[in-house]
Amino acid sequence: MESLLTDDALQDRNRFAESWSDLPRDSHMGDGGTYRRRRFAVFAMNGSLERLPHRPHYQSRDHNPLNGGIERWFAPVTDEDGLSPLLRGLLQTMASVISVAEGERERTVEVHQFRIEAEAATPGQPTPEGMHRDGVDWVFMMLVDRRNVTGGESEIQTPGGEALARFTLRQPFEAVLLDDRRLVHGATPVARRDPDLPASRDMLVVTFRPAQSNT
Repeated sequence: MESLLTDDALQDRNRFAESWSDLPRDSHMGDGGTYRRRRFAVFAMNGSLERLPHRPHYQSRDHNPLNGGIERWFAPVTDEDGLSPLLRGLLQTMASVISVAEGERERTVEVHQFRIEAEAATPGQPTPEGMHRDGVDWVFMMLVDRRNVTGGESEIQTPGGEALARFTLRQPFEAVLLDDRRLVHGATPVARRDPDLPASRDMLVVTFRPAQSNT
């Protein structure tokens, strides 16, 4: 991934990664969990990249039986991070890859900063809804950091449940791009390696779908 980004983007990576330490807690967990923190932003991409006014995130219950069916207002990605050379470089790079697969088109891009925390006696759930699709076209998932955790193994299957891949993102910038229309994905819980120290798994998740109305 690093070789695809500009020098400005690579120089921004430490500052960008540090912004995960300021994520507010997700207050919309259907299981009552307090293990997830996040920020959210929406962009329009049509050659250039334009950040859109803040809006709620919505998924149907078909795609998210735990937290779907409601408008979820999350704290916005900060202005500084929305202008991050690293983030913008990643979005442009993934859009170029997707365009090779299915052609140029205007897209709506949703950016999610996630931190999953594991308590001493309670694991954190990266995908509490289980194996799922996000209801978009493409999903990009990049590890930002993992601290003092075990688990967090990513799983990719066909919609019929056939296992296609199991792997663990361990190094910052390790990432996967998948076709959400054809595949389902999930990740196993994370637990503390050392029960006396804080533990977290930080992920950047970006989804792409055709633009319908970006107003």
